[in-house]
Amino acid sequence: MAKSLDVKLKKITSGKYSPKDFIVADAKDPEMSAGISSPGPRDLSDESKGFHNVGHFRQAVIDVVKQGVVDIMLVAASSLEAIAAKGVFTKSHVTPAIRANDATDIWRARHANYHKEFARPFRTANLALCKKFSDLGLYSVTFNNDLSADYAHLEAYNDFRAEATKLKFRHFLEVFNPNAPKNLSPEQIPAFVNDNILRCIAGMTKAERPIFLKMPFNGRKAMEELAAYDTELVVGVLGGSGGTTRDCFELLHQSEKSGARVSLFGRKIKLAESPLDLLSLFRPVVERALTPEEAVKKYHSILKDKKLAPVRSLEDDQKITESVLEGYRK
Repeated sequence: MAKSLDVKLKKITSGKYSPKDFIVADAKDPEMSAGISSPGPRDLSDESKGFHNVGHFRQAVIDVVKQGVVDIMLVAASSLEAIAAKGVFTKSHVTPAIRANDATDIWRARHANYHKEFARPFRTANLALCKKFSDLGLYSVTFNNDLSADYAHLEAYNDFRAEATKLKFRHFLEVFNPNAPKNLSPEQIPAFVNDNILRCIAGMTKAERPIFLKMPFNGRKAMEELAAYDTELVVGVLGGSGGTTRDCFELLHQSEKSGARVSLFGRKIKLAESPLDLLSLFRPVVERALTPEEAVKKYHSILKDKKLAPVRSLEDDQKITESVLEGYRK
């Protein structure tokens, strides 16, 4: 079956984009970051009751793929191997992708502090083996304004791209904000990240460039600046922390209006009371059939009809808690 990702990328890069071509991904790869807690808590309001196991988590992946709202399903290689064996992707328009590296800034074992130090490059996934299940992966880098640390990331990325090119393995590039910024103020970070992305990509031919970017939403100005620089560079936004339902829909709305053409949300989906119902409202928000505020009301109405208890009241769930989203609501 034709994959919707390929169809939409062609339209976006040819200048024929409309909101119907917006690419939605579910980032269900937390095993590469945490351990026992990665599948999510059994009770959203009380983590002390324990966490789901990986079998439950993989079924959630299958359910999202079968729903058909997303264009990309990002998972750890171990999960993709298990899920692909069931034939889930064979007759689906959804493209499977693996997390191709796991640098130290995403290591979030309980009681660990790795993410507070300069990120170091590391890769577990074997591309040749992963190619049996998918030809697409996410590669992440983090720049901290430290010469040695940033150089190591770029050197590892060069090695990855050389291997990926030989294997005809595509990738999209995730660029995090600095996790341990050196001599950078918060106000300088958006420009610092944009410049490092473009400087890095400038030396690549089309054959080895990422097919799109995944990065934090650092505000309307920064997103518009990056999206306008090169019309063939497709910019995607990551979801970040769980936040409120309003945060989720506002981020989706504001990033698309600012030039992003891909959303790659993880915790915002996984930690929802009803992930499939939350996802069902992504397209109406992107296509402007619903405002973010209306989508939150609709979501709570669905929860009520299904007799699912919301984690927050409607009033609290309508609050914008992420400061980067506060200044732009058109």
